[in-house]
Amino acid sequence: MTIPPLYHMLRLEVEAWLDACLLRLEQRGRVPARLLAAMRYSLMAPAKRIRPILTLMVCEACGKPRNLAMPAAAAVEMIHTYSLIHDDLPAMDNDDLRRGRPTCHKAFDDATAILAGDGLLTLAFESLASDVEPGMLAAHCIVDLSQASGIHGMVGGQMDDILQEGQTDGTLEQLQSIHQRKTGALLRAAILLGARIALGDNTTDERFAALGQFAGHLGLAFQIADDLLDVKSDAGTLGKHTQKDAHRGKLTYPGLLGIDGATRELHQTHERGLVALAPLGHAGDALAQLLTYVVERDR
Repeated sequence: MTIPPLYHMLRLEVEAWLDACLLRLEQRGRVPARLLAAMRYSLMAPAKRIRPILTLMVCEACGKPRNLAMPAAAAVEMIHTYSLIHDDLPAMDNDDLRRGRPTCHKAFDDATAILAGDGLLTLAFESLASDVEPGMLAAHCIVDLSQASGIHGMVGGQMDDILQEGQTDGTLEQLQSIHQRKTGALLRAAILLGARIALGDNTTDERFAALGQFAGHLGLAFQIADDLLDVKSDAGTLGKHTQKDAHRGKLTYPGLLGIDGATRELHQTHERGLVALAPLGHAGDALAQLLTYVVERDR
């Protein structure tokens, strides 16, 4: 599928903001040059930026200018990048290729990579606390993102994913539980942060519920598509090594359902996601296009 033109524009806006965040750090001084270089190396690497783009799209779909959501969008991307740096470490997935180039610990070293991830993690919450207004809205955003990325969300899902490696009795329910947290929680946070910034505390608005349902379908579609690409694609296209899930004995959708079964589940999830957007009317068209891109992407 051709990437929608709006997607390109939003990606450039996100990357300009991320670059400005790093420049402010540099201008402040007192940040070790090697640490800042490692943070920049990973954060500004060529990437799809799906999560921050979702935050901006949702804010606009809910009737507010997307620039209001940019600090939250940047925070989500910082969290995502930190998680990739740590996932690639020898103690985790032990990968040496990410976003088409050497992983952070290969380009620098293990200790620098760990600290670069730590730096991005904490910078994400500084972005929310400093740049989202009013203060109570910033506080709610911080809670949302910390829950999604912490032990009840991404970190907990990653732990269960590691514990499941090599097990032969995994179930679909276990797989869904792992990825609702490991992958889905941060995607859901990206969507709901955009809604919260646009709608404030008006969580009874039907758009909140619709976007929550959409987030669940998008997260599932993203993971199934990722699992299928790991089986069917190659490192040159993906920008990371393929077949690694099977080699590590990880629980995946193609592993449980077969390639055909996983593909059917992906298409059904796509349809459910489009239906969930109905309450937004035409305001949800860009989100629908992004969901279709997630389903049909080749990397």
